Amino acid sequence: MNDAQDKGTTSIGLVREAILVATQRNLDVPAVLQHAGIAAELLNAPKARVSALAFSRLWAALADLMDDEFFGLDSHPLRRGSYALMCHAVLHADNLEHALCRMLKFLRAVLDDIHGELRCEGEHALIVLHDDGRTRRLFAYGTWFILVHGLACWLARRRIPLIEMRFRASAPVDDSDYRMRFCEDVTFSADETLIRFDRSFLDLKLAETETSLHAFLHNAPANILVKYRNESSTTALIRRRLRNQVPDDWPDLDALSQLLHLSSATLQRRLLAEGMNYRQLKDELRRDIAIELFSNSSLTVAEVAARTGFQETSAFHRAFRKWTGASPGMYRHGRTTSSETT
Repeated sequence: MNDAQDKGTTSIGLVREAILVATQRNLDVPAVLQHAGIAAELLNAPKARVSALAFSRLWAALADLMDDEFFGLDSHPLRRGSYALMCHAVLHADNLEHALCRMLKFLRAVLDDIHGELRCEGEHALIVLHDDGRTRRLFAYGTWFILVHGLACWLARRRIPLIEMRFRASAPVDDSDYRMRFCEDVTFSADETLIRFDRSFLDLKLAETETSLHAFLHNAPANILVKYRNESSTTALIRRRLRNQVPDDWPDLDALSQLLHLSSATLQRRLLAEGMNYRQLKDELRRDIAIELFSNSSLTVAEVAARTGFQETSAFHRAFRKWTGASPGMYRHGRTTSSETT
C-alpha cells in the first residue's frame, strides 16, 4: 500500500441522484450500472459506497446513454461533446478570469434553467449560480460546479481552494461527497447557490495547451471528480498519511499527534470540527480500501480482510456490513458483471 493514492469513495445516494432522470425515462440504467461495475442491489443499501473508478465509469456511460453530459438536469440537454467544445473555447483565454467568463457564457448558451455569474467582493471572487428563483436538485448544482471548478483547476494546473460553498437546495442525508469534493464550509438551504475563493486566482495565466487538452479529455471525468478534490482538511491530511502504511502500522492518536506536531486535544478538536473522530476516520479508510480492492482487483474476501487489518475474515464480514449495509459479495458481483461487459 506504499504511495497509494487515496481516491475515496462515493455515496450510493449520489449514484441514485445521477441515474434518477434516466430511470424516470425508462432508459437502460441496468446496463449503465453493469458497465460501471455497480451491483444494482447496492441501490437499496443506504450506507453503501462505490469506488471512485466505478462512479467515473457511471458518469461517462450515463452521458453516452442520455446524450446529455448534464444527465437530464436541465430542460435543454448538454449534448455529448459539449464539454470538449467548452474546453477548446476557453483554452486560449488571457487568464483564469477570462476563461471563467467564457465558461459561464458557454454554459448559459447551452443550458436553459441555470446560469452562472462571476462576482468580486473585496479580496474574494464568487461564482453565483442563478436558477430563476426555482430551487433545483442539489445534484444539478453540484454537477454544474464540478464541471466549472474542475476545468478551472486543470487550466491553472493546480487546485483552486474554495473558502465557502452554499446551496439553495436542502442538505442530503450524507453530505460527505460535497465536503470531500469542494470544501468543509458547505451551507445548505441558503439564499444563494455559490462558491467563494481568493480573488488573486483570477489573475493566473493558463498553463495548459491543445496538446495537454487531449489527455485531459481522455481521462475525464475521473480527473475532475477525483484530482481536484478538497485535500486541505485535517481528515484528508490524515487519510493520505495512513494510506502510505499498512493498517497494522497505523499509529494511535497520541503517536499521530506527535507526528503532526500537535497536541492530542488539538487534533481531536480539529477532527470534531469536521464531524469526525480518529476511530471513525480509520474505519472509513478501511471501508474505502476494501471497496476499492473489491471493485478493482480479484483478491478474495480473506485477502481483502488481511489488507485492511483484520486477522479474522468473519470479523471483517461483520465490520463491512456495519460500514456499508451490504455484503462483500455484492461488490464482487458488480465487478464480475462489469468485466463481462468490457
